[in-house]
Amino acid sequence: MSLFTPKTVERVCSTVAQRVDRHTSAVFAQCFTDTLTRTIEELPDGTAFVVTGDIPAMWLRDSSAQLTPYLHFLRQDPLLCDTVAAVSRRQLQYVLLDPYANAFNASPSGAGPSHDAADMDPWVWERKYEIDSLCYPVQLAHDLWAITGRTDHLIDFVAAAQTIISVWRTEQDHQDKSCYTFPPVGATASPGSLARDRREPAVGRTGMTWSGFRPSDDACGLGFNIPGNMFAVVELTHIAEIAAQVFGHDALVGAAAGLRQEIENGIRTHGIVTDPVAGDIYAYEVDGLGNYLLMDDANVPSLLSLPLLGWCQRRDPLYVATRAFLLTGANPYYHRGLAASGQGSPHTPPGTIWPIALAVEGLTALSEHRKAALLATLVATDAGTGLMHESFHKDDPQVFTRAWFSWANAMFCELVLDVAGLRTYTRTPIAAVREA
Repeated sequence: MSLFTPKTVERVCSTVAQRVDRHTSAVFAQCFTDTLTRTIEELPDGTAFVVTGDIPAMWLRDSSAQLTPYLHFLRQDPLLCDTVAAVSRRQLQYVLLDPYANAFNASPSGAGPSHDAADMDPWVWERKYEIDSLCYPVQLAHDLWAITGRTDHLIDFVAAAQTIISVWRTEQDHQDKSCYTFPPVGATASPGSLARDRREPAVGRTGMTWSGFRPSDDACGLGFNIPGNMFAVVELTHIAEIAAQVFGHDALVGAAAGLRQEIENGIRTHGIVTDPVAGDIYAYEVDGLGNYLLMDDANVPSLLSLPLLGWCQRRDPLYVATRAFLLTGANPYYHRGLAASGQGSPHTPPGTIWPIALAVEGLTALSEHRKAALLATLVATDAGTGLMHESFHKDDPQVFTRAWFSWANAMFCELVLDVAGLRTYTRTPIAAVREA
């Protein structure tokens, strides 16, 4: 399978070179071509497998995010469009195979960090249940349809959507209805992971849906991840839209809309807290029992990324207040250093900043000057590699984690395209979808 038309990449890189400085252009060209030439593999069934980078597995989250910069050029390149469709079909198949898994193998090889359980599917690399792992395949399928009108990638969409809704319904009452545990019974946890079961940590019923792990693959501190639930609301909106306009499936429309309303009500009731300085802002996690975490994580979905997901506009007052809180020392994972200031994650060493978070901050900024400044910071902190990393130390960019992390490359490219005026596709906030 030809993944893209080389002239498309050449044209995009050439246009970028005319609109940004030489160094930024060179890093962009390397990052933009890397995903297409090094991470995507055609499988025998015509679907496509996307390796995350230096880990030989396909994350549902990463594989969607890795394709984000190419969405703007799908109408110009049929081969690129075919590639995105092949990835989307593979993602939906994986959801049907195991909706609680976050990462998969290219074949039933049994590879992965915790495969000593007899019932572990050999296609599954890792079985950390995260809400966003079910959101991202819907997002990619909807993006492709919304941009091109294409529907051939949706062959498994109804079944996958029904499975997603069923899991999210079950996890609304995790302690009484869910059978999910991590690691699977009989298996050992991967390094650094915490066990998740039906009882700990305790949660109350909120209408939101429970998650064992964050988008970082770290265990949730409390049971209800707020940006994950917001993402679920957005993608339930997209499920209802496709169900109505493509399939005429009234039952699926009703199921998606009903669950969406319950989760959104839960967010409004439990996910907004009052900080004595910042005022009303979104919490990162809550347990439905009165406890909450005021923080953010660099991994998307994050509170910082809400406009990119389609939850709200960049000028939404509650988002603006939350953003102001997050980009200060009040957020325990916001770091200021000699080389850069930005958001990090408990997933990486203390004092490290994530290029993904810097790109998200730029993409959600209102000021073009701020966007340009953040882009300059990203280029200046690549340690001379021409690629983005998972994280780098705030005082010394030569100290970094993960030399090859395709998701970070993609988010850098997305910010470059924004600054260069080439980012043509953005997701409509769900409030506008409802009004339409």
